[in-house]
Amino acid sequence: MTRFSTKIKATLAAAAVATGVSAPQAMAEGMEFQTVTDLLHLVMSSDRTVYTRMIVNRLAVQEGVIKASEHFVDDKALVLPAQMFRFGSELVAESTDEFSYSLLSLWPINKQNAPTTDLEKEGLEYIADNPGENFYGEEELGGVTYFTAVYPDVAVAEACYACHNDHKDSPRTDFQAGDVMGGVVIRIPMDS
Repeated sequence: MTRFSTKIKATLAAAAVATGVSAPQAMAEGMEFQTVTDLLHLVMSSDRTVYTRMIVNRLAVQEGVIKASEHFVDDKALVLPAQMFRFGSELVAESTDEFSYSLLSLWPINKQNAPTTDLEKEGLEYIADNPGENFYGEEELGGVTYFTAVYPDVAVAEACYACHNDHKDSPRTDFQAGDVMGGVVIRIPMDS
């Protein structure tokens, strides 16, 4: 595996610290691309699961005190977990080009969340067919080589699968708890 440059190591040291790896340890020899994407995904997945279970599922499904809606401003509702994830991704993109991430699916409600590269599609198919496994590869986009990792996005609460199953634009309506509904795609440029 390729090692990170000093610039990338410094940018991603916070992710290592957040997941229990010391920054000096992470930066001493350089971290493998897979290790860094695994650490980034751990933070993303943990935050997403907490928001989904402790906020959306509890308030919208279990207690019914407020709904979650894709039209959250107009409906005075909670932001959907997928929207929260996208908003975070957009903020990261405003701050750095050292990595990017997105939530994609083979069965997207919003067509902009469908795979657009061959590697994205291959990765999404792989994680759907191999529960509990991640997918890693390299791809060239716009003359830049990227390390691309795809992680399963699993239905962690009723709020996840019920929303997708009931949505008028959903191409798949049979999701259950624990199903892979899509994937988190993390990209890191290898040419730094």
